[in-house]
Amino acid sequence: MSRAKARAALMQELENALRRSSAQGVIFGQTVANTVGISGSDLECLDFLNLEGRVTAGRLAEMTGLTTGAITGVIDRLEKAGLVRRERDPADRRKVFIAIVPENLARIGRFYEHMQRGMVKLWESYSDAELKLLLEFATKGYETMLAATEELKSMVEAPRPKPAKKSKRS
Repeated sequence: MSRAKARAALMQELENALRRSSAQGVIFGQTVANTVGISGSDLECLDFLNLEGRVTAGRLAEMTGLTTGAITGVIDRLEKAGLVRRERDPADRRKVFIAIVPENLARIGRFYEHMQRGMVKLWESYSDAELKLLLEFATKGYETMLAATEELKSMVEAPRPKPAKKSKRS
């Protein structure tokens, strides 16, 4: 097999492995979301908040690629579920931050403990250099997916041409 074909085959195997991992992650997340009583996308937004800390709705929209309108709905649902709260900035009362409610988030965290232990065990099998490469890959993968989300939104939200009116002939 030529070097180019071997590389193409390796890249295809990598794509397939990543797709399987991503799909299983979505299924796992949806299972957790169903158990908690929220949607899968709301759970993912909650994870962004958990990773980032207290942020504005606008920042959460930037991180996720969702519209600010969609994020408002997410925040409303997460607040109703007791998982986040809105906090006014004492320096600028117009600014509102979204913060997780740690004691309520803990009830979700327990569902991830087994997976987290498995991932730590997996990561421990890699050298520091390999971990740095994996971190770079994961970071660039997120940036690529965020850009793809923005591209998809522009395709889906693009105004569609209006159908031509049929003329009435007498």
